[in-house]
Amino acid sequence: MSPSVRRAPTTHPGPSFGRVVAAEWTKLLSLRSTVAIAVATVAVTGGLTYLFASAASGDPGFVPTRNLADALPLAFLGPLVLGVLVGTGEFSTGTFRSTFAAVPRRVPVLAAQAVVTAGFVLGVAVLTVGAAVLGILPAAASRDVTPDLAGAGVPQILLGSVVHLVGTALLGLAIGALLRRPVPALVTAFAVVVIAPLVLSLAVDFATGPPVASTSGTTPPATAAVNTVETFTPAGAGGVLTSPGGGGLEGAPDLGMPGAAAVLAAWVAVPLAAAAYRLRRRDLA
Repeated sequence: MSPSVRRAPTTHPGPSFGRVVAAEWTKLLSLRSTVAIAVATVAVTGGLTYLFASAASGDPGFVPTRNLADALPLAFLGPLVLGVLVGTGEFSTGTFRSTFAAVPRRVPVLAAQAVVTAGFVLGVAVLTVGAAVLGILPAAASRDVTPDLAGAGVPQILLGSVVHLVGTALLGLAIGALLRRPVPALVTAFAVVVIAPLVLSLAVDFATGPPVASTSGTTPPATAAVNTVETFTPAGAGGVLTSPGGGGLEGAPDLGMPGAAAVLAAWVAVPLAAAAYRLRRRDLA
């Protein structure tokens, strides 16, 4: 008899990345909250923009495109919550056991979640910007003004709004994937994106006191310091992205659109890398 031949055991890294992306896309679209958040984001943005533009239409120097980003401070809440729900979904439902049994390397699942979240929110962001444009049309028509969407700074507002919404969703995903529990992740995300800018704004008011006329034309050091910190927050970077000409806060560095996008990307990359490390090195409990 011929000697038996032993074959080395083969490892199965799991399905291809394309199949993982397809699976995560199916999961995302199967959630009722996904459609609800998307519809609410688009509808609320269009409605609020309409109200802001209508209120401003009585001003003698009314320019409709100045109201395009007025609803953004509320519009990004939907993508932020959606990102958190995607990041925590596997752990809140307990499906992570079957998911990571099928994809033992784990990190491709997180990468696929980032891809599908970015892709879905990109579509929602484009619709949201379109709703904002539609929202200014009635006020513009009431003044016989044609909005100049190609005017100075307007394309940046539109593109910056899309980048801000997608980046905020990915930040929510990163925080959710890192903390794994919906409530702590939501609290942390809101603290970083919503509460921190409010606290910094109050800090500016407290540090500078009542506004006084400046004869030197310089920004008080306390104001400049706090505004600099705020500029490097996700909300501060988003404010630069959606400002005509990429203007920043008083006394803060002028990041411009590329710098603001880099700041927002860094806020996404750090917790996302930490979540990937935790997936690879730590227990799933």
